[in-house]
Amino acid sequence: MAEAHTTSYYAATANQYAPFPRLAGEIDADVVVIGGGFTGVNSALELADRGFRVVLLEANRIGWGATGRNGGQITGSLSGDKAMAREFRRSLGAEAEDFVWNLRWRGHEIIRKRVSRFGIDCDLKPGHIQTACAPAHLPELRDMHLEAVRRGMGDEVEFVEQDRIGEIVASPIYLGGLLNRRNMHVHSLNLCLGEAQAAAGLGVRLFEDSRVLRIEEVPRPVVITAQGRVTADKVLLAGNAYHRLGKGQMRGALFPAALGIVATEPLSEDVARQINPQDLAVYDNRFVLDYHRLTADRRLIFGGGTNYSGRPSRDIAAELRPSIERTFPQLRGIGIEFGWSGLAGIIVNRIPHLGRVGPNIFYAEGYSGHGIATTHIVAEIMAEAISGTMREFDVFAGVRHMRLPLGTWAGQQAIALGMFYYRLKERFR
Repeated sequence: MAEAHTTSYYAATANQYAPFPRLAGEIDADVVVIGGGFTGVNSALELADRGFRVVLLEANRIGWGATGRNGGQITGSLSGDKAMAREFRRSLGAEAEDFVWNLRWRGHEIIRKRVSRFGIDCDLKPGHIQTACAPAHLPELRDMHLEAVRRGMGDEVEFVEQDRIGEIVASPIYLGGLLNRRNMHVHSLNLCLGEAQAAAGLGVRLFEDSRVLRIEEVPRPVVITAQGRVTADKVLLAGNAYHRLGKGQMRGALFPAALGIVATEPLSEDVARQINPQDLAVYDNRFVLDYHRLTADRRLIFGGGTNYSGRPSRDIAAELRPSIERTFPQLRGIGIEFGWSGLAGIIVNRIPHLGRVGPNIFYAEGYSGHGIATTHIVAEIMAEAISGTMREFDVFAGVRHMRLPLGTWAGQQAIALGMFYYRLKERFR
């Protein structure tokens, strides 16, 4: 039985759609995609646009996982950018730096075009600021600003000094920031639902409540659910932190981390304009950061303090309220109407994990908390690979990933220990 969407702000305000049916019987396809989040839905859409017969299977509901539970920020940040540049030099040589830079913004363009082409109602808005919480954060943000200007983004970025930061976001904890007009924020579940409906319009057969039980690999892959079977030429595993279908080189590479997010009661127009007058998405420059933004109905969505231990939060609202009130003292005592959690797929080196577990079975996973833009890029790369254009896929598939051969629980504890180290390091920056 499919699980309903979590009790999030996104689910409560999702656009209505007719649920997709459960798979029953036998189907033949060119490609079967497993996973109904951003990676799966957009890979299916891209493949259908290229003329493939595509089936998509989702165990629960479209956008049920991290796709429908995140902070809604579409930014050019890549947490594994330095590791990417280092690894990609092995296959791309001198092109690696430019390749990584272009990856930062490629997903933005895909999303803008998709929303425009299919008329998706998802509250897509421009504007974001990355803020400094300590003097040591400022040089890094200044360097990022200079690099963006050097690469032609001078009209879209601005370094905001401390004497002006209050005009941008009215918080006493920020000492400056990098304002970026190319970055965006969005109602992420409505974006995915709109993309799923667009995929269906292009001929993709989507099925919800259709958990995959196993995959038989020969002679053509057969994907088996409780009530149906899909035989296809190619299979794409796009379940990220929520599936356990992979094997071989997938083992030990990805570890789930719990994300906690809340949404407040609606703010008055005056208060919303006071704390965030330009309606920007915001995150800070700490190793373990907080992030927030306003919704279309003027709620504050606030997340932070990612839990890498694998233990669920007992009371998300109680855990995040001190951070909210420290960031915005004027919101002390504000009502919190929604609190929810989800799992992000964390890769140790923070480079998305792309590859194959067999000649005809591909996988894509591990966005390490930067998934909205990155999933759209990866979906394009996977569709190209399945279509036979392997260059970008091979760049990612050739990355040397660290694996923790200790099992999921032990791996999570190792990552949690590493993040504790970074929290301590933050105090001395």
